[in-house]
Amino acid sequence: MTNLEEDAISSSSMATLDMKLEVVVIPVADVDRAKEFYLSLGGWRLDADYRFDNGFRIVQLTPPGSPASIQFGAKITQAAPGSAQNLYLIVSDIAAAREQLAARGAAVSEVFHPGEPGAAFQAEGSSARIRGASPDHASYGSFATFSDPDGNRWLLQEVTTRLPGRVDRSETSFRSVSDLADSLRRAESAHGEHEKRTGRHDANWPDWYAAYIVAEQGGHELPR
Repeated sequence: MTNLEEDAISSSSMATLDMKLEVVVIPVADVDRAKEFYLSLGGWRLDADYRFDNGFRIVQLTPPGSPASIQFGAKITQAAPGSAQNLYLIVSDIAAAREQLAARGAAVSEVFHPGEPGAAFQAEGSSARIRGASPDHASYGSFATFSDPDGNRWLLQEVTTRLPGRVDRSETSFRSVSDLADSLRRAESAHGEHEKRTGRHDANWPDWYAAYIVAEQGGHELPR
């Protein structure tokens, strides 16, 4: 056996380590203004605000229910303020998320769906953005946008059912009470259709709900 073959076998037998994206740095011109803005959105957790004698400052906040955080500060990046574009915030109800942001003073766009590929990344007012949610609220199809005071741009996207392979099929978890509640509502609606098709009351509805929620999260075929 050659050294090359031995290296290939050794490499294939090594376990792949998790590499979790947990923090994204965004460039801002005024740290206090940015901090005030994100805290005003409601539910964003302030994890850290550290200042150092050499002028370095780091602020970290986490969006509600998110496993990833943002950082900004002084001497933290050489990128131009406002140059972070199309940072995704995934929500289970695009209309409710937009309403919440607007109520807290954010200049958020109307809900729209793309009229052509890539329309979500085009400027507000683009004719390729079609007003209103995606037909039938198709998962991954509805958007809204807003920016922070520096112009860093956020993209809200409604995701209710993940594509196959996008989540660990052995795990079912929820990041917030509202996400779980939304999942239960979708299961309730689907179960109502199930009972209409069968023509009888389903006394075993808890198991049906559980199967539906697990299948939805794992990208499996949904029960009928």
